[in-house]
Amino acid sequence: MRLWSISPKYLDTKGLVALWREALLAKKVLEGKTKGYKNHPQLIRFKNTKEPLKFINQYLYYIFLEAKNRGYKFDKTKFKNFKLKEQISVTDGQLLFEFKHLLRKLKKRNPVLYQKLKKFNLKQIESNKLFKVINGGKEIWEKG
Repeated sequence: MRLWSISPKYLDTKGLVALWREALLAKKVLEGKTKGYKNHPQLIRFKNTKEPLKFINQYLYYIFLEAKNRGYKFDKTKFKNFKLKEQISVTDGQLLFEFKHLLRKLKKRNPVLYQKLKKFNLKQIESNKLFKVINGGKEIWEKG
């Protein structure tokens, strides 16, 4: 499971669809509707909020918006949009780690997008709008 902190705009089609599915799975885990993945590290930051379900729903909303911008038909009945004013903190080191991880994936899977993204100034990577970027290294829950 990979719940990207980086903006979904950087993901290719395959990555965006996978993120949607994985975020829906994360929602089911947080709702207690599945037996697996209960202790998955990617869920820690959601579990550490006062209202994990509201935050995962808002996360899904931002993925949905990206899909809609691309003309995809993701099912908006799969989440509730709470329009939260609060954000979850994510470190700039985590964003850099994820962006580099995405580049490695895209190098093989989508060379055209890889060439486009590798030119980005890594200090200006945007996060998913659910997250507020703070200074720091890779998050402690991150594997690898």
